[in-house]
Order: sequence, then C-alpha cells, then structure tokens
Amino acid sequence: MTPQPARSAPQGLTLEGRYTRLEPIARHHAPDLFAVANLPGGPERFRWLFSEAPSSLAAAEAWIDQVNAGQDRYVAVLDKASGRAVGQQAWMRIRPEHGSIEIGGVYWGLPMARSRLATEALYLFARHAFDDLGYRRFEWKCNNGNEPSKAAATRFGFTYEGLFRQDMIVKGQSRDTAWFSMLDSEWPALRSEYERWLSPDNFDASGGQKTRLATRG
Repeated sequence: MTPQPARSAPQGLTLEGRYTRLEPIARHHAPDLFAVANLPGGPERFRWLFSEAPSSLAAAEAWIDQVNAGQDRYVAVLDKASGRAVGQQAWMRIRPEHGSIEIGGVYWGLPMARSRLATEALYLFARHAFDDLGYRRFEWKCNNGNEPSKAAATRFGFTYEGLFRQDMIVKGQSRDTAWFSMLDSEWPALRSEYERWLSPDNFDASGGQKTRLATRG
C-alpha cells in the first residue's frame, strides 16, 4: 500500500478527555503555569527543557508570546477537576507531508506528574494524531541523560530507535538525543490499552491505579 501523508497539521483544536482538557496555550494560562512551575521542586523539573522556569508572571507571558510566534504548537494541560492549567506540551517537527509528528516541550507540573492526567494528556495527542489526522509516526525525543523521560516513553509504548550523539548544545551543555517512536500499525492495540487503563473503574477513591498500563505486550 502506498504511504499516505497526514491530512493536515494540528489546527489548534481543544482536545477533551475525562480528566484533562488540552487548549492552545494563551496568556490567560500564564498565572496557573507560573504558579505550578514555582511550586517546591518545580523549577528543577526544567533542567532538561530548552527554557528555564519563569521568574515572574511577566516572564511566563513573554514565553507564551514567544512560543506562539514560532513553528511549534503549544497547548496548556488543564485539570478538569480544578479548571487550572497544570502543565504544557507541544506539537513539534510537524511534517504532514511525511505523516510524522512529535510530542515535545513537555512540562507536566508536580500536580499532574506520574498521574492519570499525564497519561491522558499523552493519549489525547496520540489519538488526535493517528485517528483524526492520519499520521503514520508519533515521536518522542529527550536528552539521553533524562532517565525519567526515557522511562516514560517506554511506559507509554514508544519504541527506542537510537541515539543521536552530540546532537545539540543546550544551556551550554552537549546533548545526546534519544529517539523514540510509535507507529500507526501499533496504535490500535496501544489505544485499547490506554482506554482500559484510563477507565474510572481502574482507579480507587484517592485516584490510585488498580492495574498498571501494559503497553509492552
């Protein structure tokens, strides 16, 4: 079968889940994102990102203006229970002509890190890319020193593809980049497992999982 390009780049839609809502990032998200980035332990989570934790509300607003003027398409991740923005992520390396797209720029704040909110935020991106837009390839990349990010990619069902050595200079340091991907042929089984895991029946009254996400077969 002849490979087909994706239908389009993401068009700035709001994506709704059970627990999260993904909205195109805008200045009105800045107060929440500034607050969550500066919780105790929050600034340290920017270690592997291209940017630093915002030092002021004005800095958060300026960063939002900057990314919205670029080629990547950032979204704010909202916790539907509170209505507050608790993280951000972006569509990157958007190549509809090749059917390939990346999730990057991920900052899942401490209120959502390692929770069903983070898993659903990833799932909503993957579902939109594969099911709505017809992408063939969904990418995840990170600094090779970022062990939590590599572990997350594996948990989410991405396949490790290899290492780009001395790929970038980031914050004055040489970065080796680890590449991961998920393909459209793998998505139906992964989608079923995400939906099973994200079901309310899989969580106790405190939000703890009853079973693990099993994406590795």
